[in-house]
Amino acid sequence: MLAFLRCMREDVAAVVENDPAARSYVEVLTCYPGLHALWAYRITHWLWRRNFRLFARLGSQAARLLTGTEIHPGAVVGKRLFIDHGMGVVIGETAVLGDDVTLYQGVTLGGTGKEKGKRHPTIGNRVTVGAGAHVLGNITVGDNCRVGAGSVVLRSVPENSTIVGVPGHIVLRDGKRVVISDPKEIRDPLSDAVIAIAREVQELRGRLHRHVEQVSAAQPELHLRIEPEQPCIDADELFPEDFLDYQI
Repeated sequence: MLAFLRCMREDVAAVVENDPAARSYVEVLTCYPGLHALWAYRITHWLWRRNFRLFARLGSQAARLLTGTEIHPGAVVGKRLFIDHGMGVVIGETAVLGDDVTLYQGVTLGGTGKEKGKRHPTIGNRVTVGAGAHVLGNITVGDNCRVGAGSVVLRSVPENSTIVGVPGHIVLRDGKRVVISDPKEIRDPLSDAVIAIAREVQELRGRLHRHVEQVSAAQPELHLRIEPEQPCIDADELFPEDFLDYQI
């Protein structure tokens, strides 16, 4: 009990330290739904660890309805988490957050796919995630990182980095600017998947073309129609420069 009260005191201190709009402890205790959601999480996480998982989920659901913030009781959250404004924040079941993390409204720490096991991100210490940012999948965001508002982070980020954009890419590393001269250097998993599918379809068309040629040569009476074989797909043609401009 004393440990829980000490943790609550640290949570309040984190709000006062990080939000210049916080004028008094009474205001923080009564007017910060992110803080209320965090305390509800700490109780439901205690229940979750002791296998009272239905009660933990019910408590989490009640907290979501009251605060607009959803923190799964199975997530692991460190000390002094500051959730500013709170509305729309989602923290998934297998997410892990270090100490002194700051999350703004609309942040999603979510999973990808339907696989079991670790499927949510691991957030290091002293990380700030801007409003509306999405950090997805079993990836790691290192200590002292900053994720820009509206970014979509799909790959692990080394410590001391600033990442922005869709998909997210590093613009600062250890205080030095990272210059990306070619937008194609910003890897987009969705674009990569589409290109891979297009090339596989091209390969299948080539194999079909060769098969039809063989059958037509063996049985000319079939009058099979052979369309000209298409050239190989080029990623530059599939995703031209102007299409990629949105990633910068």
